[in-house]
Amino acid sequence: MNVAKILWVDDEIDSLNSQIMFLENKGYEVQTRTNGFDAVEFVKDNFVDVVLLDETMPGITGLQTLQQIKEVNNNLPVVMITKNEAENLMDEAIGSQISDYLIKPVNPNQVWLSLKKIIDNKRLVAEKTTSAYQQEFRNLFMALNNNPDYNEWMDIYKKLVYWELEMEKSDSPEMREVFQTQKQEANTEFFKFISKNYASWVAPKSTDGPIMSHNLLKFKVLPHLEKGTPLFFILIDNLRFDQWKSIQPMFAESFRILEEETFYAILPTATQYARNAIFAGMLPIDIEKQFSAQWKNDDEEGGKNLHEEEFLKAQLKRLGKSDLRISYTKITNNYDGQKMVDNIHNLMQNDLNVIVYNFIDMLSHARTEMEVLKELAGDETSYRSITESWFEHSPLHQALKKIADKNLNLVVATDHGSTRVKTPAKVIGDKQTTANLRYKHGRNLNYEPRDVLAFRDPREAGLPVPNVNSSFIFAKGDLYLCYPNNYNHFVNYYRNTFQHGGISLEEMIVPVIRMSSK
Repeated sequence: MNVAKILWVDDEIDSLNSQIMFLENKGYEVQTRTNGFDAVEFVKDNFVDVVLLDETMPGITGLQTLQQIKEVNNNLPVVMITKNEAENLMDEAIGSQISDYLIKPVNPNQVWLSLKKIIDNKRLVAEKTTSAYQQEFRNLFMALNNNPDYNEWMDIYKKLVYWELEMEKSDSPEMREVFQTQKQEANTEFFKFISKNYASWVAPKSTDGPIMSHNLLKFKVLPHLEKGTPLFFILIDNLRFDQWKSIQPMFAESFRILEEETFYAILPTATQYARNAIFAGMLPIDIEKQFSAQWKNDDEEGGKNLHEEEFLKAQLKRLGKSDLRISYTKITNNYDGQKMVDNIHNLMQNDLNVIVYNFIDMLSHARTEMEVLKELAGDETSYRSITESWFEHSPLHQALKKIADKNLNLVVATDHGSTRVKTPAKVIGDKQTTANLRYKHGRNLNYEPRDVLAFRDPREAGLPVPNVNSSFIFAKGDLYLCYPNNYNHFVNYYRNTFQHGGISLEEMIVPVIRMSSK
């Protein structure tokens, strides 16, 4: 293990010999300097793990030295050692990003603990994460084998996301591998669970299913309408629960998070099905019956999500809420986004404002098309990171900050998630077969039954029947469905891209978050 290098700067360094010997006995290498100028020069030319810095020195003060050290190396941890606890001094030092401060006279153990906290913090966090996950591994394993119901599945998935994010703090590739295997097992079991239960959830007049796309507004949005307080319903497309967790801190700065829940996206977990179901408050089979002119099947020409506002108004009317003042805004590019920022204050006069924000969907599709994005979002960690970076600089974030001090309620949700596909599976179909990689419908589909959940009669899945003898298939886990012609090209082109439409925890169990102004 590398010896940690300490620089101790104090104009009375000779009086600290016993302290320095104590640290050297603990395995640290200690260099000393008696003034700020020399300290800054030393930091320029040498690698240092931590600087111990006296505040009151002749020449330049500790605070001035601190500032110059930070200019040389902004990430270098500095512990300020001071004679007094003057508040303004501490504020200034903390504002300049000190890692710790100690009051003279300092005790050797105090210094040692401070160094240990700074130098070993990363390692200790990683070790603690690893051992905590080892304990949790058993609990998760038992939960998976305990025949979980749909609520327990949501809990299992939330726990998996929690550990996935915790694992980022751990430096252990072995533990990450163990975790990935466990997540894969969970998805295998989840596929069996959905295969067994989905048809009964979407059966006509069914009351035994979870909250799903088609009853999301009724149960999770509209109950929070309050007279005189505008309700904003923001649907960020294709937002997985782990991506929500990565942007959550930015929401928490401006809003009070009241409920952080999940619901089930319907199959196919694709925009034209799941999102239309949210706004119509119906399954696709019923949307097609009631809005035959507006509904488009995959193989038909024309936009598939052009009538959301119309569907929404019809649902509100059905639920006896047609007297609401509502707005519906759809953002598909930066120009629309900026227009919304300029107009956001005007929306405060409405009872309900729906904002649909298409970014992540564009990102996941662009990711397939652009080599550069394949590099940038090559795995879950970087996919979350891009989402975070997008949201931080997005017009949506700007707009929300503009109204954060107003009295309002806010629900953020999504239409479906996505999963990183790794395993190709062959499907043979006729010319009418759809192109989606995670689900397909068509006549005479030929596939390996264990790879998919198949509905020979789409109506059993709450779906319209596009053609006579049309069946639907949904890919499990991390499979993606490829045709035999040009097979190798497709396999290589789409491997490791984020896709949606099939059955996985990441695509189906998605966030719905309720917030209010602080």
